Amino acid sequence: MNFTIPIPTNFSFQECLWFLDRNYDDCLHEVRERSVRKLLLLQGTPTLIDISEKEGSLFVSILQGNSDEKAILNFVKEWFDIQRDLTDFYQLLSKDSDLNYMVSEYNGLRLLGIPELFEALCWSIIGQQINLRFAYKLKRRFTEAFGTKLSFENSAYYAFPSCEVVSKLKVEDLLPMQFSNRKAEYLIEIAKQFVDGNISKEKLSELSTEEALKKLIQVRGIGEWTANYALMKSLKRLECITYGDVGLYNALHGLKNFPKRPSRGELESFFINFKNWEAYTVFYLWRSLAIPT
Repeated sequence: MNFTIPIPTNFSFQECLWFLDRNYDDCLHEVRERSVRKLLLLQGTPTLIDISEKEGSLFVSILQGNSDEKAILNFVKEWFDIQRDLTDFYQLLSKDSDLNYMVSEYNGLRLLGIPELFEALCWSIIGQQINLRFAYKLKRRFTEAFGTKLSFENSAYYAFPSCEVVSKLKVEDLLPMQFSNRKAEYLIEIAKQFVDGNISKEKLSELSTEEALKKLIQVRGIGEWTANYALMKSLKRLECITYGDVGLYNALHGLKNFPKRPSRGELESFFINFKNWEAYTVFYLWRSLAIPT
């Protein structure tokens, strides 16, 4: 089964593909020459989709699994933030003499999301205090051990472990994968919070961003950076700033000559110029750190 999604203005599938394929060995999608494949769980059914670009539209093929077109359509739109009009953001970028090159260089790059909130929180915890390459290795070990696997055309595709599965794990299950004791505890605790209904994407969606941040930070293992990252990537709260983010600081140091550890006041003075587009600004600053090969 196939269907199409019209491509809006200021959308570049190729730029999004490039960002998804930065040599980090992400086990949750496969970037091919002109498409990306992704395994979804739809009503518990593993569903493999392939997304490519064809004649001004995204062409979505359901390769195996649930043919719920509406659910897949909603996922793709959310993953690629496809319904967002970036005109205002590009106008703000164009006014900054150090960042205006991004309008042409990264034109059409979307804030690639993580629609599942549980996955977004776990991923941010996995990546705490370690480099990205090792973080992706941990995610692969974790996903291959506890996630859902589907084999198709001699390739293996994985969906992130569910909160129900992770909530039943013990710390000892994660230590051989090189998780620290504390990270293992955090992942299991957060899974239990989801299973118990204390945290859900639906509940956070009903709160203001400030209220949602406070709610998340109350959970052991979720600090300010993790909470902002998850709301930015899963709920697309564009006012979120990943305070404490080394990548953000490195980009600002290189492009704006900021101190390597800028103060909160310095960050807020910068982001005031990108009000309501803070998360996109963070994302484009991350993009600036990646050198095309």
